[in-house]
Amino acid sequence: MNTTIHHRLIHWDMASNSAKDKDLLNEEPLSIRVEGAPYSVMMRTPGDEVPLAAGFCLTEGIIDTTEDYTSLAFCDGEDTNVIAVTLTASRRHKISEILDRRGFISQSSCGLCGKEIVKDLFQLIRPLEDDIRIDADKALSCLETINRYQPLRTQTRAAHAAVLYGSKLDFIAAAEDVGRHNALDKVIGKLFLDGKLGQATMLTLSSRISYELVQKAARARIPIILALSRPTALAVKLASELNITLASLADESGLYVFCGAQRFVSSDS
Repeated sequence: MNTTIHHRLIHWDMASNSAKDKDLLNEEPLSIRVEGAPYSVMMRTPGDEVPLAAGFCLTEGIIDTTEDYTSLAFCDGEDTNVIAVTLTASRRHKISEILDRRGFISQSSCGLCGKEIVKDLFQLIRPLEDDIRIDADKALSCLETINRYQPLRTQTRAAHAAVLYGSKLDFIAAAEDVGRHNALDKVIGKLFLDGKLGQATMLTLSSRISYELVQKAARARIPIILALSRPTALAVKLASELNITLASLADESGLYVFCGAQRFVSSDS
């Protein structure tokens, strides 16, 4: 399956009309089946399906390590839109409530308020350690240059990106997708499958920061999140509870730091 689809359009510029060819970002459903049963269907950009499924399962609490599953792969070859996950017997028993969809927090749930969501997630995810300090100027530069890791956005103007950096703000991995949640799951999944997720220190996002993205970062133990757009109020509340640093581009220059400012240090200090 292709990541983009060629499309002919009409360019209207008030003075004249002309036909042009442009690439559109492709969007296809991906079904994730756990223990033979449908668990989630998401719209995604084709590519990195196995890392996407691995990242999704990790950030949703279905797995904690690569020892928790016996198989995570396409059904009937890579041309399908189905990934099947088979868990170990001990893991199945441990997360039986998650598999029954009880306590499945990340999807929209009627009757839940923001305080209940934060309370439930705080019980499931332990706060992050406060042992990381990074250069604020370098962090800002990483965010401002996120477009260098967005070839699909350059081509289509329609893709989100998630980029991970190490403790020295060295680039580790990047992923793009039509969905911002999928982009994050993909990049987390890449490192998880390679056994390198523990190196991830800072995450930059092309989107706003919602509470679901904070939840996913917390499950992956990523302490710092920077984004081009601001976080929601619920994202800040959850990040504060979980000791995660949130920042976004300021209106004129620099960063707006919403919580966890202690992790930023000046290059002059």
